[in-house]
Amino acid sequence: MSIRNLLSSILIGAVASARSMTPMATIATARLAGRGTSGELFLLDRPTFKYGALAMGVGELFGDKMKSAPDRTVFLGLLARVMSAGIAGAALAPKGREKAGAAAAVATAVPLAYLTLAGRKQAMARIGQTRSGLIEDALIVAAGAAIVTMATRPGHGR
Repeated sequence: MSIRNLLSSILIGAVASARSMTPMATIATARLAGRGTSGELFLLDRPTFKYGALAMGVGELFGDKMKSAPDRTVFLGLLARVMSAGIAGAALAPKGREKAGAAAAVATAVPLAYLTLAGRKQAMARIGQTRSGLIEDALIVAAGAAIVTMATRPGHGR
């Protein structure tokens, strides 16, 4: 299997590095829009998890702007990235390669979380927490939506 087969998983891992809940929220949105994933997706096909992922994705966008928001590299932040990247990476991997997709996404998300945090801190010093967060939100949500749209196919969602 080449790295190209896991490219969507790797890219969604990069999204998880900056916004932990965005990968699952974008896949949940795609499923609601009737789009299917190549990899198996058990949890996000259940309404509780699907709508919960959407709510957590929106909540994270608001919570990130709070002065008390912890760094993305604290234990719980990294744990959320591992879980979200793993689920999304598996869903976007080719059928039968879900474990490899999950591993590739997690291997991308965790180290990149430190780089995206450093970039965000630099942006915060220049333009403030709220403005830098809104710009990061726009970039990450757009990237997540593009990756999931390109990696899914119409007519197979639930």
